[in-house]
Amino acid sequence: MFDKFHEECGVFGIYGHSEASNLTYLGLYALQHRGQEGAGICSSDGKILYTSKSRGLIADIFTIEKLKKLQGHIAIGHNRYSTTGTSQLKNVQPFYARYSFGQIAVAHNGNLINAGVIREELQKNGAIFLSTSDTEVIIHLMAQSKEHNLIDRIVDSLKQVKGAYSILFLTEKKLIGVRDPNGFRPLILGKLKDSFVLASETCALDLIEAEYIRDIEPGEVVIIDENGLQSINPFKKTHLSQCIFEFIYFARPDSNIFKRNVHMVRKEFGRILARESPCKADFVIPVPDSGVVAAIGFSEVSGIPFEAGLIRNHYVGRTFIEPQQSIRHFGVKVKLNPVKKVIEGKKVVIIDDSIVRGTTSQKIIKMIRDAGAREVHMRISSPPTAYPCFYGIDTPTRKELIASSKSISEIKDFIGADSLAYLSLEALNRAVEALDHEFCNACFTGNYPVPILKEQMDQMELFQKGC
Repeated sequence: MFDKFHEECGVFGIYGHSEASNLTYLGLYALQHRGQEGAGICSSDGKILYTSKSRGLIADIFTIEKLKKLQGHIAIGHNRYSTTGTSQLKNVQPFYARYSFGQIAVAHNGNLINAGVIREELQKNGAIFLSTSDTEVIIHLMAQSKEHNLIDRIVDSLKQVKGAYSILFLTEKKLIGVRDPNGFRPLILGKLKDSFVLASETCALDLIEAEYIRDIEPGEVVIIDENGLQSINPFKKTHLSQCIFEFIYFARPDSNIFKRNVHMVRKEFGRILARESPCKADFVIPVPDSGVVAAIGFSEVSGIPFEAGLIRNHYVGRTFIEPQQSIRHFGVKVKLNPVKKVIEGKKVVIIDDSIVRGTTSQKIIKMIRDAGAREVHMRISSPPTAYPCFYGIDTPTRKELIASSKSISEIKDFIGADSLAYLSLEALNRAVEALDHEFCNACFTGNYPVPILKEQMDQMELFQKGC
């Protein structure tokens, strides 16, 4: 695997369309980058909920026959990235349940930092869990709530959890979307003729030719049913903490999230990086694919020509069989290969979005030197990542993050670069035109916007994040 942070999930929902499940399939196809280990769709015909989910990629899971069985005019879908070990079918969403108010399905992007503590209390009171996902906690809280209608039960449940959630609920007759009060994860509203759409990113709207309406606001609940769309804001207001890494790495460049275009933001990262940390080189080479847009910006400002000096194999999955006879740097080489005719005898500056453990950067630089580069300089279009995320990103522990224990000079020596520079935090904020406290930067600063108690952290290690 690439040495990267991993987004955990993508969600998509549509109300009021005769091909709801087919369009949800396409929406999840557009959001495949947000999770590649499992996916599911749940639909409703107004009376019955139909569910299909499996491990694997969207195109491999859903056949025409399966989609025909997902009847109805409402549907939600979910792409999953699991956080520990192999993905398990029991954790693939949407989750489905029957309770006193009828049928319900849930699809969640994010992470609930107090889910382990709540889960333990629920189990003491007799609750039986079918998965190791934090999302299931919400269903149990809804079932036990004393509130007298569905929306109040959803709000009551979400007021008890802490952390990140952009979440969709499907009942027999309603599609409901909720974004947590801090707004950690993106969630957008669109319209396809008379149908409403909810999705993690606008690229999902583009594929089905839906119109972007607006972002779901932090702390907002939208209820879509036969009466149209209703919006309420039942949660206590707090400061914004939108995930800055959505711009750095997770979101597709063609998406608009947090009211900004991802491509333009990444290009600005590269432009500012070239001004902050100039470098003499013959070519600017991105680490594909996430470093490409920043490299274009770096090349534009520096005047150093852009070259595709590293070629990525796009047909490699998350796992592969390594030959018995060891091949040096096999894991990276099966995914990336240098173009020797471009690199040989040249001074190159490599652009990447982040360095996590440093092992992949080390192998990439070694490959480029072996291809004949005279000098290899590295520029990173984000600040050093020194702290783990607890709000819906799969990150290594702090001791595994190279920036938590090494200086930039020491990291340079470890990865074998002639020089190394990161984008400053101030420049990062300037590039996204950030207002005060608009974005969560805990992975750089350790300033967690939703405090995490030790008992919560201990419990989080006991089960998989459900995203």
